[in-house]
Amino acid sequence: MEKVKLVEGLEFSRIIHGQMRILDWNMSSAELLKFTEQIMELGIDTFDNANIYGNYSCEDTVGKALLLKPSLRKAMKIVTKCGIKIMSNKFPKQKIQYYDYTHDYIIGEAEKSLRNLRTDYIDVLLLHRPSDVLNPEEVAKAFDKLKKEGKVRHFGVSNFLSHDYSMLQSYTDEKLVTNQVEISPYGITHFENGDMNFFLEKRIKPMAYCPMANGKLVVPTDEKSERIVKVLKEIAEELNVDGVDKVIYSWLFMHPSTIMPINGSGKIDRIKRSVDALSLKMSVEQWSRILTASSGVPLP
Repeated sequence: MEKVKLVEGLEFSRIIHGQMRILDWNMSSAELLKFTEQIMELGIDTFDNANIYGNYSCEDTVGKALLLKPSLRKAMKIVTKCGIKIMSNKFPKQKIQYYDYTHDYIIGEAEKSLRNLRTDYIDVLLLHRPSDVLNPEEVAKAFDKLKKEGKVRHFGVSNFLSHDYSMLQSYTDEKLVTNQVEISPYGITHFENGDMNFFLEKRIKPMAYCPMANGKLVVPTDEKSERIVKVLKEIAEELNVDGVDKVIYSWLFMHPSTIMPINGSGKIDRIKRSVDALSLKMSVEQWSRILTASSGVPLP
């Protein structure tokens, strides 16, 4: 498995396993541990989570599995997030969903994640979404405290636009190591708004969630997804591959920003298919046909 160097001392596997829907898989702790080991045997050593996933329960589910084999932790990279306060029966007095990046909240959530995951450190802590009241000085102080105490080794963001990213980076001594954003042949916002060029300029390796566009590229639900899937199937036939999923992953892999797609499947065969796509090579013309199908407008 290809490894991607984000900064000195930090490498991710090119494919990342997503754990947002881990409760849907109905695995026991022993089954989840075995599944994790199978994923790692494929060369995937990086796992994505968040404090809010599964109504604040996914981290704990992972932690219980890792408790069965603590030695596995050293071979893993764990990414988690904080900042979104979802509506939950666990916080009945909360009136709306909102984002909190106050110093004490970041510290508190990072420490909860450590306890839930049964680990002494988090490899990368991401701020989950940008906020209009994010105080970068408070965030920088929280990062500094967590780093000095050895609780978090690196920091990054998720869903930040380029100006959000640059603003926060200007306040922090720690280099932000990644931005986790939605990228797929259906979701090309970051191609259209200039973020992909920003990633290249700043040497940022983006994590990409929803590579299958929440299933729209598996079962098309609108004219746009039908248009894209038609082209994906054509290219799958041209490349002699058994499915559009491999074409989608290859399309992501081809971009020079070194996109790291998140595969959130609970099926090992589906994860292996994304690994197989690493060896698939498409042409620039084929890549461009997919982008054009998504935008619906021919290139000038």
